[in-house]
Amino acid sequence: MTRSRASPDGRIPDRDVASKLVVVMESVNTPTPSAPEQAAAILLNGVPSPLVEPTSLNLDASEPSEANDDKEGLEDQSASFFNPKNESAAKVRDQLALNTLDELLDYLLRQGGSVGILDATNSTISRRKLISVCTDKALLEANMRLKLSGPDYRDKDPRKSLEDFRKRVTAYESAYEPLGDYEESQDLQYIKMVDVGRKVIHYRLRGFLSTTIAGYMTTFNLSPRQIWITRHGQSEDNVKGKLGGDSALTERGRTFSSALYKFITWQRTAWIVEQQDNRASASFPPQPGDLTPPYPEYNREIDEKNFCVWTSMLQRSVDTAQLFEADDDYDVKNWEMLNEINAGQFEGKTYDEIAKEYPEEYHKRTEDKLHYIYPGVGGEGYLQVIHRMRDMVREMERINDHVLIIGHRSICRVLMAYFMNLTRRDITDLDVPLGMVYAIEPKPYGIAFHAYRYNEKNGWFDEVPNYTPRRTDRYDGKD
Repeated sequence: MTRSRASPDGRIPDRDVASKLVVVMESVNTPTPSAPEQAAAILLNGVPSPLVEPTSLNLDASEPSEANDDKEGLEDQSASFFNPKNESAAKVRDQLALNTLDELLDYLLRQGGSVGILDATNSTISRRKLISVCTDKALLEANMRLKLSGPDYRDKDPRKSLEDFRKRVTAYESAYEPLGDYEESQDLQYIKMVDVGRKVIHYRLRGFLSTTIAGYMTTFNLSPRQIWITRHGQSEDNVKGKLGGDSALTERGRTFSSALYKFITWQRTAWIVEQQDNRASASFPPQPGDLTPPYPEYNREIDEKNFCVWTSMLQRSVDTAQLFEADDDYDVKNWEMLNEINAGQFEGKTYDEIAKEYPEEYHKRTEDKLHYIYPGVGGEGYLQVIHRMRDMVREMERINDHVLIIGHRSICRVLMAYFMNLTRRDITDLDVPLGMVYAIEPKPYGIAFHAYRYNEKNGWFDEVPNYTPRRTDRYDGKD
């Protein structure tokens, strides 16, 4: 996607117009010098020696006063550390922000980075570019609870943690300067998100990355849901080791599709029971040991959640979803963007045939599968698949429903790499065999991941504990 004359290999070069983007997250703090002044001073003179940094989170700390101001600001990162009246702590926060900005600029200017996100205490108007605002009281309460599973409060008393975070929010509010008028008068770009994406306002966004971020923020989604990913059942071309094509399922493939329908239907019911149990046992304020966040959508009935089944346009994928399509409780849709990678003139050939008849092409692909493009009309490579999957991923992030993807190897590899935070280089060698089903549950901090392997002997799926996708160079069909 980034190939150009300045960057023939797709990497970000030292000099490439519009190749750098800095996203500055807004929060509230006491006033500090403007970002341009700070950045210029850092580039010219470096950063002054940092102050002593806070080392722990002390939820039993007393409120700051003039007498204990120095001590309180340096000992912990509880709400008192964020109080604007705590002058020593404010100096520490300012210094930490400067140090972080220095690291970000060094990454962008000296280490070849392309995108930097400054998530710090950026309170002054001229230093802010991005803000998240929430006015809905129910959402605020839910979002505060989500913080309990974050790094600041993990493994700490939930009641004290919630009380402390409320104090931190109060400290933020006392120094808050509304975003908008000043930024617009200075022609600064900004994005303002209200009530967790219910409303997104942006001003003067310019460039591909900035506008893409604005679109992505409209997909912001805290809804509890499951994303299931699997390949189609075994096809006739799988047995023959042929690439591409549009063959039907084998008898084994049809057996798998039947078992998949029963398994997903069972899992769907089990998920509802689990969520109902979580809601019944959750309390607000939370009790010790209760870390289940009351998601904002918990005010609706859990069993109302829809379940989508998305397949490609190819017969082996569509046929695997036949039983779902016959069930009114599932919404089945066929997407061309979920089609397998197009092998161009090599469609219908085996890898052995390609190695024998086109050794040069076989070698090129073996050396660099990520950038390789199959020759011939319609031929694709993994980068092309990644590109056409972007809108699909955005849709998966946006919807509140469960979704089951019945795809192909390249499709599953791209989706697995995205949700498991792997690199592009990992995509092409992920082992995603037939018969595996992967469950992904987005969480406030990361995902919950489960893998299941189809057991032909009992016609059911066995969970694979501690599963991680293996890298492999084995070819057992369409790749």
